[in-house]
Amino acid sequence: MIIKHTLQSLLVVGLMLQSALACARPALELEGYQSESGAITILLKGDTADPYFAMQALLLAHDNGMDISVPAEKFANWLVGYQKPDGTFDRFCLGANRAWTSCKTADADDSLLALWMRLLETMPQQLSRNPAWMKSYIISKRSLDHLYQPSRGVYMVSPVYLHGLFMDNLEVWSLKAHSKDSRPAEVDKLAKDIYRTFWQAANKSFLISTQLEQQTQKPQFYPDLVAQIFPLLVDFPLLPQNTKPYYTNWMRMHRAKWLKHGEADYPWGLLAVLALRQGDEPSARCWLRETSSMRHSSRWAVTDEAAFLILASRRIQAADQTANCQS
Repeated sequence: MIIKHTLQSLLVVGLMLQSALACARPALELEGYQSESGAITILLKGDTADPYFAMQALLLAHDNGMDISVPAEKFANWLVGYQKPDGTFDRFCLGANRAWTSCKTADADDSLLALWMRLLETMPQQLSRNPAWMKSYIISKRSLDHLYQPSRGVYMVSPVYLHGLFMDNLEVWSLKAHSKDSRPAEVDKLAKDIYRTFWQAANKSFLISTQLEQQTQKPQFYPDLVAQIFPLLVDFPLLPQNTKPYYTNWMRMHRAKWLKHGEADYPWGLLAVLALRQGDEPSARCWLRETSSMRHSSRWAVTDEAAFLILASRRIQAADQTANCQS
C-alpha cells in the first residue's frame, strides 16, 4: 500500500513538473502576422498566406523551446478547412471582401504535407479528439505516401513534378524521425537513400535536386548554399564530416554572404537560430545587428519573425558596431 501511494505521489509530482515546464516555455506571439481567422501571413499584415512559411515558423519556435499552442491550434483549425480532396494545400490570397481564397498551388506538396503532419503531432491531445484533424492527418499521410519514388528511395515534389528536392526530403525525414509511429528501420533507410541520392563525393556537396539541369546551373545562395547547411537544421545524421567542423566550414565560407543577404532578399533568420544551437552566439548577434532594421518590412517573413522572437527569448542582443561581422 505504501509503495502504491508513493508511486501515485511521484506521478502527481511528475505531472506538476511537466505542467510547470510547459508554462515556463515563452509563448510565441505572432501579432500582426496571424489574423482572427487563424491564417498566418508571410508578411506583417499581409494579404498572402503560404501555409509552408506559417508552419516553418511555428515548428522552428516549437523545436527551440517556445510554446506555440495558441497560434498553432488556431492556425490548424483555419487550414484544415482548405485541404483539397487529394490531401494537398494551396497558397491563399485575401480578396476584396477580406475572405481567403486559393490563388496559387503550393511550391512543393511533399514538404508541405510533412510540415502539416508534424504540426498536428505537436498537439497530440487535440489531434486525438478532433475528427477533422485526424481525418486530415490520415489523408495527408496517404497523399505523402503516393509521392514516394521507390527507384530512388526519396520523395517527389508532387504528382506533376516528378523530381526530388534535397531540402524537401530532409523535411520528410524530420517528420518520420519525430513521429512515434515511425519504425527506426524506416527512418534509417530514408536517411541513407537521401544521402545516396543527393551527395556528390566528387564535388563534396549535396545536390539540390534530382533534375539533371540543376548540376550545371550557377550556384546561388538559395537554394544551393542554404541546402548544404540545411541538414543541421533538422539534425540529419548523415554528413560527410562531424557536425561541428561541418558547421564551422560553412560559416567560414558563407557567413558574410548570409549576413548581407537581407539587403536583397529575406535575411534567413533560420540560420541565426542554428548558429545559437551550435554555440555560435556571435553569428546570431551579428544577424540581429545586420537585419533588425528591416523587421516587419517587405523582406521580413514570418519565419524571420519567429527567429527574432526565439533569440529575444534567450536574451540575445545585437552585436555592437565594433564586432567583426564580415568574416
